[in-house]
Amino acid sequence: MKGPLFYSKILLFGEYGIIQDSKGLSIPYNFYNGALKNDGNSSESAVKSNESLKKFATYLEQLQSEQPELVTFDLATLKNDVNNGMYFDSSIPQGYGVGSSGALVAAIYDQYANKKITVLENLTREKLLQLKTIFSQMESFFHGKSSGLDPLNSYLSIPILINSKENIEATGIPTQSTQGKGAVFLIDSGIVGETAPMVSIFMENLKDNGFRNMLKSQFIKYTDACVENFLHGDVKSLLENTKQLSKVVLNNFKPMIPEQFHQVWQKGIDTNDYYLKLCGSGGGGYILGFTQDLDKAKESLKDYKLEVVYNF
Repeated sequence: MKGPLFYSKILLFGEYGIIQDSKGLSIPYNFYNGALKNDGNSSESAVKSNESLKKFATYLEQLQSEQPELVTFDLATLKNDVNNGMYFDSSIPQGYGVGSSGALVAAIYDQYANKKITVLENLTREKLLQLKTIFSQMESFFHGKSSGLDPLNSYLSIPILINSKENIEATGIPTQSTQGKGAVFLIDSGIVGETAPMVSIFMENLKDNGFRNMLKSQFIKYTDACVENFLHGDVKSLLENTKQLSKVVLNNFKPMIPEQFHQVWQKGIDTNDYYLKLCGSGGGGYILGFTQDLDKAKESLKDYKLEVVYNF
């Protein structure tokens, strides 16, 4: 058995903000992918994945018995496949903010859910929200509180615009430019980030009045502006607002930025060669970068490997 491929994703804007109803924009990132396989592979990673799937199957059985109206699965086939050694064969790095558990959740839903909503249907807002709710419950097995957005992106493989928690839609993004010098890129921090501890730091910070005010008056304001700018192809405003967002993150989300990147982050703001922001929950993994001149950014960041994800 070999199931279809599910891709990684990048949340361009909206990390942490969407927990507090900011806008968000998530795009598929086809560089990494994963698929369910059952081919007798006995490598360490296949065995480890299979162990994890066994626990996940137990969790899904519990989910189904508690919320049968939400989703049901062909549990007999799932358990049988898992007992026969099924695993998730994935090139998506874990703890990098590109949706490793999201792709797995999408693959399991696609293969085993009863009465599943498919990409070929007319995807109304209700259907998108229903899918997001299902995926949120499924993915919570992997890291506590999940928005369901990563699996949704992976499952549909189309850009998703988050207007608010209750309002999401499939969207188109401007065609990439072949002539432009500008780019969105990823930098590998070389550290694996753990989502759950980062989210709990954020939830703890939310209890502080000053932090909540900063979120609303600065972080969400610039996040929403960046989403609008990006969708409308307004590069000049996008870079101005990304610079402001980069400053706000450096000043207020320090624990989420690996220490050795604090200076690199500041350097981008000071030189305007590039602006950095969190990719996912931070703490390691990838860091997102925006630049109006990719060559300049590469020169300025010559100690790091840049992976370009979008050209404008």
